Amino acid sequence: MQGQIYKIHSDFYYVDNGIETFECKVREVLKKRKEKIFVGDLVEFSGGVIEEILPRKNFISRPSVSNIDQVVVVSALKEPDLSFLQLNRYIALAKYFEIPPVLCFNKDDLEFEKNLTNKIHDIYEDLGYKIVYTSATEHSGIKAFEKLLDGKTSVLCGNSGVGKSSLINAINPELNLRTKSISEKTQRGTHTTRHCEIIKIDENTRIVDTPGFSNVKFDFILPADVGGLFDEIAKLKSGCKFPDCLHIKEDGCNVLAHFEQIDDTRYESYLAFVEEAKEYKERIKYEGLKKEHSKKTVHNKEIAKISTKKRAGGRNTLKQNLKKLDLEE
Repeated sequence: MQGQIYKIHSDFYYVDNGIETFECKVREVLKKRKEKIFVGDLVEFSGGVIEEILPRKNFISRPSVSNIDQVVVVSALKEPDLSFLQLNRYIALAKYFEIPPVLCFNKDDLEFEKNLTNKIHDIYEDLGYKIVYTSATEHSGIKAFEKLLDGKTSVLCGNSGVGKSSLINAINPELNLRTKSISEKTQRGTHTTRHCEIIKIDENTRIVDTPGFSNVKFDFILPADVGGLFDEIAKLKSGCKFPDCLHIKEDGCNVLAHFEQIDDTRYESYLAFVEEAKEYKERIKYEGLKKEHSKKTVHNKEIAKISTKKRAGGRNTLKQNLKKLDLEE
């Protein structure tokens, strides 16, 4: 049978085949191949055992989700205060994995900075992002939010306390997802979602509820690649004098020459991500980039590959045993 993993808990994988759900384990050969398994993966399974992971159309590595149509970045306008750095981080992450981001600004019933919505409009609508304003507690904007999700599999991301679970409850109160108010002392939320899970809203609409993306850092790409995650920088960088221009203080930088076209908060976020990417560049400078694959293809079929060290060890042991037999004789 074929189905989709909608939840992973401990070593159990819960698979939905469209009719019923199954609690499954993973076949040992997949473990030997070190096959990564994500919530959202389409799989072949039999007798409560996952046999094969089918090709993904896309994925996000942290948290591990796959086969999604859009990333819904949920931010609070107040409590906690809107962080443009975190907002830009989630947008850039979606851009890196080539998944369309849409923006939801929750808690618009609270008193927030007067010109905040104008600033959001000027930055993000001009960049072409879809935007919706909601209040989960007042139930305003929920219809627009539902329309945004209709017919798609969406992964919700955002800081803890912004109201992701509250929004899902507002769409379908029967789900009754756990929620928690933000701390009065720290003005930060605490994670109430403990694992990734696909929640079915209707036959064609699904939401992936996740435990948050709070630890996302751009410490896995090179500094020169960060500019491609910002649309307004990407369209200007082709005019730079040097192809490896970081748009910070270089001569002949087309981005700096047109700096007025980039919002300050966007450029500050870009600089922060470049610094994170520099950590990655420094880390790999003296590391070998060659990796041994955990699987190989034989007769058009993927099988687990024994590591070179284990294989060598096995041969050495065999030789030693043969020598012992010769001595005994």
